[in-house]
Amino acid sequence: MNQTPRVLRILMIEDEAGDARLMQVAIRRNGFVAETHEAHDGHEALCFLRKQEPYWRGAVRPDLILLDLKMPGQGGLEFLATIKADTELRAIPVVVVTSSLLDADVRAAYQLGAAGYLLKPADLREFIAKVRTLGEYWFNLVRLPHNAG
Repeated sequence: MNQTPRVLRILMIEDEAGDARLMQVAIRRNGFVAETHEAHDGHEALCFLRKQEPYWRGAVRPDLILLDLKMPGQGGLEFLATIKADTELRAIPVVVVTSSLLDADVRAAYQLGAAGYLLKPADLREFIAKVRTLGEYWFNLVRLPHNAG
């Protein structure tokens, strides 16, 4: 039985444009279909999620958020704490995608409600393989609530 590929709306919160492009390439190379949106820090992401200026017209509620921890302005952990305290947004799964190996960051991310913690490898093939595993889970295995907004 052929199924139409599942399209996920993904909000990538990443201050490094190269890392955001790399994630998009890895998603495509693995055959996943995603509608991706980008924010460069936690404040910009919250404006997007709350459909505030300048995003009020183009903003959609994502099915999944991929969050870098180390960003200028509002960083990843502060963003995670804010979104998980917001009754309208807390159900959106957030996967931390970072280069931080610090156990304190891993622990804090999970304590604040992260759905996962993925280390960014330096090797492109390894990164694509990790995104394949991540995508298999979020695109094919789990069921997410219908997203109307």
